[in-house]
Amino acid sequence: MVMNQMLKFIKQMSGYGNDVASISNQTDAGKIAYMRNLQRELKKKDVLNIPFSQLPIVVFDIETTGFYPYNGDRILSIGAIKMIGSEVQKEQMFYKTIYNNSPIAEEIKTLTGLTANELHQAAPLEEVLRQFFQFVGSDTLVAHHSSHEKQFMKHASWTALKTSFQHRIIDTAFLTKVVAPEAQQVTLDEWCEYYKVDIGRRHHALYDAVATAKIWSECVKKVEKMGFENLKDAYTHIASLP
Repeated sequence: MVMNQMLKFIKQMSGYGNDVASISNQTDAGKIAYMRNLQRELKKKDVLNIPFSQLPIVVFDIETTGFYPYNGDRILSIGAIKMIGSEVQKEQMFYKTIYNNSPIAEEIKTLTGLTANELHQAAPLEEVLRQFFQFVGSDTLVAHHSSHEKQFMKHASWTALKTSFQHRIIDTAFLTKVVAPEAQQVTLDEWCEYYKVDIGRRHHALYDAVATAKIWSECVKKVEKMGFENLKDAYTHIASLP
């Protein structure tokens, strides 16, 4: 049922002109003001002391042409889903492909399933980023192997919006180190197998985001049972480890 809903959602939201919390009809001045207000809100928001059960986060994933944004690699799609505590908000999903008219390596096409035609019809990076940031608001971001997402989002935010990337991104490894310190799992596939999570369609930004959200959910449940109340408790614990 969930997979069918996701397929329907993806078909509705992939093309250019389809809005997810779109702000494309605002004036340029309004868009700039929105981003500045968002950055101010992020700076004053203290998420470390919010109880895990009440913590609003957005789990996201990106598909890219490679690993090095500063060498010309680009974001091809962004998928995200909201959570509160350990509860995955299945009705709060975001998925967008991003306009690209440059040749894409065949291995990337095969890996992601994205086609040249699909990317030619997609919205430009600037518009997709604005939609994504409005979807996220001031919530904390979570990603698997978050360094990949962070460097691309920092580069894209500056090149497309001329603004710095302000959101906190937490890696799933942050909690897996707490709840399963002896585990040897590294990849998303390995952690999905560990927690019996069905990915559905690997290397698709939305499916990978949903799978990551389910892993985060399992970790939150376990960390709460261990007596940790919030991110600050977990950070303190990790800092004390040898």
